[in-house]
Amino acid sequence: MIESSLIEEQGTAEMLALLPLKNVVILPKSIIPIIAGRHSSIKAVEYALKHDKMIFITSQKSPKTEKPTPDDVFTHGIKATILQVMRMPNGALKILAEGLCRAKMVDFEPTDGFMRIYCETLPTINTENKIEIEALWRQLRSLYSAYAKLNDKAPMDLISSTKSIVDIDFTTDTIAVHVNLSFNERQEILETVDLLERMLKICKHLKREIEILQTEQKIRGRIQTQVEKNQREYYLNEQMKAIQKELGREDHASELSDIGKKTKSLKLSKEATAKVEKELKRLEQMPPLSAEAVVSRHYVDWMTSLPWYKKSKDKVSLVQAEKILNQHHFGLKKAKERIIEFLAAKKYSKTMERSPIICLVGPPGVGKTSIGQSIAKSMGREFVRMSLGGVKDEAEIRGHRRTYIGALPGKIIQSMKKAGVMNPVILLDEIDKISQDIHGDPSSALLEVLDPEQNNTFVDHFLDVEYDLSKVMFIATANVLEEIPYPLFDRMEIVFLDGYTTVEKIEIGKKFLIPKNLKEYSLTNKQFKIARAQLENVVSNYTRESGVRQLERVITKLMRKTIQKLLKDPKITSFTITDKVIKEWLGNPTFKKTSLNKQKEQIGIATGLAWTEVGGDVLEIETTALSGKGGLTLTGQLGDVMQESAQAALSYIRSRTSQLGLRVSFYTTKDLHIHMPEGATPKDGPSAGIAMCTALISALTKTPIISNCAMTGEITLQGRVLAIGGLKEKLLAAKQHEIKTVIIPQENFDDAQEILKETNLGDLKLIFVNNMDEVLEATFGKKAFQKTKRKIKKTNSSKKKKAK
Repeated sequence: MIESSLIEEQGTAEMLALLPLKNVVILPKSIIPIIAGRHSSIKAVEYALKHDKMIFITSQKSPKTEKPTPDDVFTHGIKATILQVMRMPNGALKILAEGLCRAKMVDFEPTDGFMRIYCETLPTINTENKIEIEALWRQLRSLYSAYAKLNDKAPMDLISSTKSIVDIDFTTDTIAVHVNLSFNERQEILETVDLLERMLKICKHLKREIEILQTEQKIRGRIQTQVEKNQREYYLNEQMKAIQKELGREDHASELSDIGKKTKSLKLSKEATAKVEKELKRLEQMPPLSAEAVVSRHYVDWMTSLPWYKKSKDKVSLVQAEKILNQHHFGLKKAKERIIEFLAAKKYSKTMERSPIICLVGPPGVGKTSIGQSIAKSMGREFVRMSLGGVKDEAEIRGHRRTYIGALPGKIIQSMKKAGVMNPVILLDEIDKISQDIHGDPSSALLEVLDPEQNNTFVDHFLDVEYDLSKVMFIATANVLEEIPYPLFDRMEIVFLDGYTTVEKIEIGKKFLIPKNLKEYSLTNKQFKIARAQLENVVSNYTRESGVRQLERVITKLMRKTIQKLLKDPKITSFTITDKVIKEWLGNPTFKKTSLNKQKEQIGIATGLAWTEVGGDVLEIETTALSGKGGLTLTGQLGDVMQESAQAALSYIRSRTSQLGLRVSFYTTKDLHIHMPEGATPKDGPSAGIAMCTALISALTKTPIISNCAMTGEITLQGRVLAIGGLKEKLLAAKQHEIKTVIIPQENFDDAQEILKETNLGDLKLIFVNNMDEVLEATFGKKAFQKTKRKIKKTNSSKKKKAK
């Protein structure tokens, strides 16, 4: 805010009209034309013409202000006189004003239509030190002479007639007018009343301008040299064209010329451009059909056919993505949620260019490849599938060097060419099936490809230049997580896809497979009818898989049989699939349920639950105790982990003999045999621990296990029951076999609650246990071992009497 003061206190103050300018700073002794177009500016000029033609001119702080107030203009300006005025057709005034001296606005007075101000003249100070002024003037004169030689617009004779201090003051401001200064720098010069300081500032600006002009001269010199070089090359190229025409190679030269033009338009990297230009120069000097020319031409074709800068625009819509995933895939709720999370992060982050590397792990036929296609579709990106199954040569990934005959780039670069853009979705299918031999390890070559910190400089052996893969979204698929090398596993986000349950397979059959194949075979819903019960019959008895490929094959077989019926008898317009028809056309059930004796309580037989790649299953664990010397026999093709679980169960029983009503030395007189039926099927895992322990206790104590009860859980030596995996599949298997009660670890409580929300288990009762005591109470009852304990006490007391 301007400091207000009374006129009486401003002894040297003079009242003048204010003329604010936009983006212009006037210095003393300079004459410039000004167009006054604003109403307030016109009024100010008219007022000045009536009062000695004197006016105060200053600059606005912001050029956007149309009606400036005293706060919107600089307080420092100049007193000027109006030399000439001319009225223009649009009403504006064109004036010629001459700056007289520096002045400072000290007060203002609003007037009708314009602003009157009070200003003080600011004389130049620090003019007494003549020696220092002379030294600075010589430096300024030298710099200005150098500047005028470089800038044709700066007059050379400006400094020739300067003699006195007043001349130096005047010339210093005039030099500032001719130097290329910014608006703020000019205003700073105007506000500097100290002559020495002002000269020093202009010296600095002159020195900077001299450096800029010298650099411009160097650049102009380089450009001139380049122009001369280009003219020479053009002349020589025209001569070369004439020679090629005489030799009959005109088409070849024209083709190479077109490739050169295409290369420039492709915006290749500097390294790639140098490589291509080098090969093109070699091709110009070689016969078109020579072996070397063919190799070079093959290389150039690959370099120019790759996408170096072209990208497709992402169209990430979470609603659309969810719709596409649900439209093409049934179930897989958790996997879909994880994928939507990745897409949401991609959409939200504007700086996130590197995509996460997702690995979909699950059994065959659950839709891993099609999920990759759905992700690409939901993002609006190109999709390329790259099969890695059986790849055992590193060159399949990195390419062959051009020294080999028939060399080609690796699968990665081939996929990029196929996609045609720099940011496709590339599916690395069956990444767990990569093998290795003497030719190298392909999984090691993939480490660079799948590392976001390195893949922006991927080098293919064939191309031998860096290629940017950082914009690519890689999605890998695998069946077995353990088969993926750890360095590769560490670079990927794992998303598990569980196998489909029976209910999910039935829904997939109804909603996806049947409509799809009806359309393919040109059948209608009226011609081919199959009820839910019959579809369940097909799923349960004629297929056993984690996915739905076999189910689709069975459905298509039924459709083909239906078409055969329709063609044989034209009177038949529709056909319904019944259980009888299914047995007739498909034969006896291929897979049968495990038969369980659920009618009565049995001794030594416990029901366990198992997880397989094709879903859950039940297994009976048979145990018998024979007279012997303490041996433990395990049959049924049990794996190492399951055998160790049986030994842990036996050790637990030995540590609890008194509580179970067993003799302390029972194991020295008994041989124990544990058998699991279906001996041709390998079995392994720790989850049958509590079932084996329960069966052993039942056989040793001759106590029957309650019927319709299955159990799963890992056992420790202290009898603790630990968590297990595959709970959903196991519970569905229990429901399918009409089991009423299932005992599961307490640690799986949260998993069970989540499963209950997603799946209808009917009246299946779940008992959660922390230790074997709770398992035994649930399977035998609280008072199950009291009779056994009493018998042992009587036997022990009779032995003591005999000893006496």
